[in-house]
Amino acid sequence: MTAAFDGLLAGALDIERTETGLIPRRLPAWTRPQITDPYMRLMVPRPAGVRLVLRTDAGALELDVFVTRFRNAYFPLFPVAFDAVVDGTRVLSRPVRDGDLCIVRAGAVTDTVRGVPETIRFDGLGPGWKDVEVWLPQAAVVELRDLRADGAVTPGRLPERKWVHYGSSISHCAEAGGPTSAWPARVARAAGLDLTCLAFAGNCHLDPFVARTIRDLPADVITLKIGINVQNLDSLKERTFGPALHGFLDTVRDGHPETPLVVVSPIICPTAEDRAGPTVQDGQGRYHATGSTSGLTLVRMRELIEEAVASRADAALSCLDGRSLFGEDDADDLYDGLHPNADGYRRIAERFHALVFGPNGMAVPGA
Repeated sequence: MTAAFDGLLAGALDIERTETGLIPRRLPAWTRPQITDPYMRLMVPRPAGVRLVLRTDAGALELDVFVTRFRNAYFPLFPVAFDAVVDGTRVLSRPVRDGDLCIVRAGAVTDTVRGVPETIRFDGLGPGWKDVEVWLPQAAVVELRDLRADGAVTPGRLPERKWVHYGSSISHCAEAGGPTSAWPARVARAAGLDLTCLAFAGNCHLDPFVARTIRDLPADVITLKIGINVQNLDSLKERTFGPALHGFLDTVRDGHPETPLVVVSPIICPTAEDRAGPTVQDGQGRYHATGSTSGLTLVRMRELIEEAVASRADAALSCLDGRSLFGEDDADDLYDGLHPNADGYRRIAERFHALVFGPNGMAVPGA
């Protein structure tokens, strides 16, 4: 009964209607024909940052859902959960136990264990009227089927300041343990921001359709955390990376000429600092840069990003070195040599919040 969700969804830019429910998607419908990569097609409906925003006097809510989970073939399944945030402070987390489970190798689904629908119940919400946000699992595909409550439900209010963030798996945060533990979600909640999360694991390649999406969205702050996927796939060379970044920034600026815009370079990845991609998994699932002769190292990529930002006459544009978020001293928390674990994402959130949205932050007007 998809009408139950009318006016409640935030962070989704498109809705896929099915025979039994609806699937939130994180890019507009017009982008569908332009998404030619199969792995990107798997990322757009994974609802990082998507939540139901409502006001209710109910003591309990129930969601009927069908969830498709994804497990890297080399590692155990990371926790998949729905989180309810009550009045901005109390977080209730409910694990996903059923639904499909897809096994992924090198970005492709190689096996699927079929599952069944389930009901996610949040009880103990407390008496009286309250604001509730139900954050959907950031690294699963969620079909919403019905919403029930033992009281009234009305659309809630979103924060006034809008933040659009673009990034890779290191912003998608499959390993974070839950949707509100992903670092962009932590930052948005701490800073009181309405988040639109355009983080696509394996697929942050400066695609023009993403730039046009950001151009057309309302935004008070825009952040772009770029580079690692380009190195991973060796998808752009020194000749093309700089122009692609400038073109992306040009398009964004067409819609947001004066909006604070922060470009964030890659965090530490020891195997790729001085070796170019592609980056591949070994037999234990750890990532290693293979060192192509014509590719970009992370050291060089950070230099190119800094040069591109510095070359633009743009007082509202700044560059943040990703190693200030997660650097050499943090590398032990790269569980596979590339991705942070849950503790690593927590530290990224704390540092990003301070550097970008703190009292003298890069996105604070006049700072």
